[in-house]
Amino acid sequence: MKYVTAPAEKSTVKITITFSGEEWKNAIDKAYVKTRGKYTVPGFRKGKAPKAVLENYYGKGVFFDEAFNFLYSEHYPAILEKEKDNFTVVGEPELSVEDLTDKKVVLIANVPVKPEVKIEKYTGLKIKKYEYTVTDADVEAEVNKLLAKNAKPVEVEGRACQLGDVVNIDFSGSVNGEKFAGGTAEGYDLELGSGSFIPGFEDQVVGMNIGEEKDITVTFPENYQAEELKGKEAVFAIKLHKITGKELPELTDEYVKANAGAETVEAYKAKTRERLEKAAAKRSLDETENSIISEICKQATAEIPNAMIEAEIDKMVQDFSYRLMYQGLKLEDYISYMGITMEQFRAQFADQAQPRVMSQLVVDKIVKAENIKAETEEIDAKIAEQAQSVGKTAEEYKKTIDPRQVEYITSDIIVTKMFDFLKANNELVTE
Repeated sequence: MKYVTAPAEKSTVKITITFSGEEWKNAIDKAYVKTRGKYTVPGFRKGKAPKAVLENYYGKGVFFDEAFNFLYSEHYPAILEKEKDNFTVVGEPELSVEDLTDKKVVLIANVPVKPEVKIEKYTGLKIKKYEYTVTDADVEAEVNKLLAKNAKPVEVEGRACQLGDVVNIDFSGSVNGEKFAGGTAEGYDLELGSGSFIPGFEDQVVGMNIGEEKDITVTFPENYQAEELKGKEAVFAIKLHKITGKELPELTDEYVKANAGAETVEAYKAKTRERLEKAAAKRSLDETENSIISEICKQATAEIPNAMIEAEIDKMVQDFSYRLMYQGLKLEDYISYMGITMEQFRAQFADQAQPRVMSQLVVDKIVKAENIKAETEEIDAKIAEQAQSVGKTAEEYKKTIDPRQVEYITSDIIVTKMFDFLKANNELVTE
């Protein structure tokens, strides 16, 4: 077997593999031995007909597909191993036969590979920095959430309804003056702000008073489950009968002790502020780092093969599926409920997949260009830190740690060092 490689269009490599007549004959013989049991020829017991008889009866190409499979599976992985320093394969190859005779067989594999990324510059840029702070109002909002867990419903009179209230309403919807199925109800209890109805509906109910009647106009989303309503403008006639608000319990030391595990109200508020500040710091960090990569991506170009986009969509669909599982739902049921096909569902992720792939390519490029590595002592320090968090020594923890976790730790150290480098070599500004 001989092969040659050559760059092809849109980040693919063309591998031309040539097999001798003898190699092709041996592959045919192997295919015959493996598949002869599938064929029946009059006058022979099943699986006992000679190769020449089967080729004469079913045609000379009867074993070709299986013979190609033998040659491909035996040689293709070995070729990729030899060429691993020259290119990185990112998807399955497109296979074709260029030549087929008794003297030789030429197989073509067009392989999608990781593209070369060109970055105009990744230092000396002015990049937006995100900073989020925690206010007293944020802490109070969390306090109110805790109190709301044991809120008592109370009928409201003398004021308009507001977000958080439950309103009892009649509604009747129509599109172009005609009522539609599911658009009418009487005495319906709706919590304002729950997002139960289509966007814009609940916001327009806010501010109504008991006994008030009002027409509101909304537009159904383009992905609405009912095909005949997608993107349509609808008018709902609303009549409000009753408003039910929430009476919050008193915030006391006893209440937070029973419901939040804190000894005092002040201790609970301090703990809450600390939690919110950690979340705000993480949000600031994440959004700033996303801003850095996003800005550098504007300076970058790469011919991304479709295989990488599809692989990223696969990940996004899988992540979505996992989130549904936590809610007790299956992806297939969700797609059926939405009234779309799997292809349409996957298409929703296409616009997000390309920049995500580009971001990862840019990260890999910078890490390689700056020779950023995770040193052994850095990895050991992280492992020791994790071991301490679960009450084990580093030696004990290393015996149970999954190799994939070590890979994750290594990757996390490298990415952190890369962002430290980028922050130090670019101008981060708040707006």
